[in-house]
Amino acid sequence: MRYVIFEVKTVDAGKMNKVTDDDLVSRQSILTRDARSLDVDKDVLYLKIEGSDEAVEKAKKLAEEQGFKKLDEKQAEDINQKIKEQEESAADGMGMIFD
Repeated sequence: MRYVIFEVKTVDAGKMNKVTDDDLVSRQSILTRDARSLDVDKDVLYLKIEGSDEAVEKAKKLAEEQGFKKLDEKQAEDINQKIKEQEESAADGMGMIFD
């Protein structure tokens, strides 16, 4: 599966619905993270959409219409890695609760 990550200014957070409410895009894996929660010193949100090629392309088009910045491959990989680490850390924490 492909994914794309957009950088969305915090003040534009409400505009994300114009991307995520699309019929095709809404059926994909959608994740948002505040930059500060990923130890990135920016006042932005990251919007990750993972799914079919067609849906990712549609998301790119819709996000461009809203003025969202699409991260280049290196930036997207860095943010995606931070998201994975955060999810693994949360899963480890849950595991400790149930031990």
